[in-house]
Amino acid sequence: MTILRVGRTPRPFSASGTYFDGAQAVPSTIELTVDEETKALVGLAETGTEVHWPLGNIREVPDQAGADQMVLQLTDDPVQRIVLTDHSLGPRLPHRRKRPKVTKRAPLFGWAVAALTSVALIIFVLVPVMANQLARFIPPEGERALGQVTLQQIQNALDRTGLNPVPVCENSEGLAALVKMEARLQSALPEPQDLTVSVLDHEMINAFALPGNYIVLFRGLIEKAQTPEEVASVFAHEIGHVVSRDPTRHALRSAGSLGVLGLLFGDFAGGAAVLLLAERLIEAQYSQEAESDADLFAHAVLQKAEIAPSALATIFERFRALGGDTTPFVAHFLSHPSLGDRIQAARDATPDGFDAVPLLTAQEWRALQNICD
Repeated sequence: MTILRVGRTPRPFSASGTYFDGAQAVPSTIELTVDEETKALVGLAETGTEVHWPLGNIREVPDQAGADQMVLQLTDDPVQRIVLTDHSLGPRLPHRRKRPKVTKRAPLFGWAVAALTSVALIIFVLVPVMANQLARFIPPEGERALGQVTLQQIQNALDRTGLNPVPVCENSEGLAALVKMEARLQSALPEPQDLTVSVLDHEMINAFALPGNYIVLFRGLIEKAQTPEEVASVFAHEIGHVVSRDPTRHALRSAGSLGVLGLLFGDFAGGAAVLLLAERLIEAQYSQEAESDADLFAHAVLQKAEIAPSALATIFERFRALGGDTTPFVAHFLSHPSLGDRIQAARDATPDGFDAVPLLTAQEWRALQNICD
């Protein structure tokens, strides 16, 4: 016995919708049906526009206002729209979920390149220029407030326990030796500087300057140095950055860059931004000109203070040998010109037969090395 299977006839579709022709921002009512012979959605809008959309060329656009409406468009026409409240047409659209075809990739690629170029120009050109200009107008009290807050954040960021900030070393005999070292350098400065010098009780081999005439030395740097002159040479280099206001410009530049990145990739405001700024200042690598100027400043100050400028070369060589160019100390000072050239420049800045005067007594040097005890 032969069984005849009768194909299921689709239910007739008829609905009212809203039609947008893509040329005018004026909706019009449209009465729609499905032409079973041509397999097309057909209708006549109240404006007189006839619609004949093949079912295979219709895709559904996500309804941004909610899920109560069905928004339709042609796969090859991105501007026309039909909005329906009747969802029964959905099963009859074979390419309902098909993604729109990108026909013009070159303009998209061009816009992407232009956007990336704009961001690069803002971060690497506009932000540095604005930072240099703004640094001239920040009042001294504003710089000191920025330096103080940043130092506190650095102390918190370096604490591995998360309980207490890294303390500032306060051994009285060690502080006396540090004050003596600062006085020797101050006497050789073109103009006296109101410095705030701190030693952090941390093993990092590093030193850096902060806005507001703050200079920070780490216990690790003092412990690894073999002479007080080596510490003084780093001290003089950081004074050079302070005099040139490099830390303030660097802070403004970093903050501006973080702000731009925050707008692009998410919220960089609050504690996260401060911590990132603190890290940027700890590992600050200034420009070639700023580093060269700080070196030259240190050479002149050391020589006038009767300290051999070659002490800067000695400490550079020692710490590079300890861990290569990746140590925090060397990374901080590493920039163009190369570290090797800067070592040679420090040696060349020491005249032949230079008569250096001892900076600290043996007892004072031991006290400085134990300043965190």
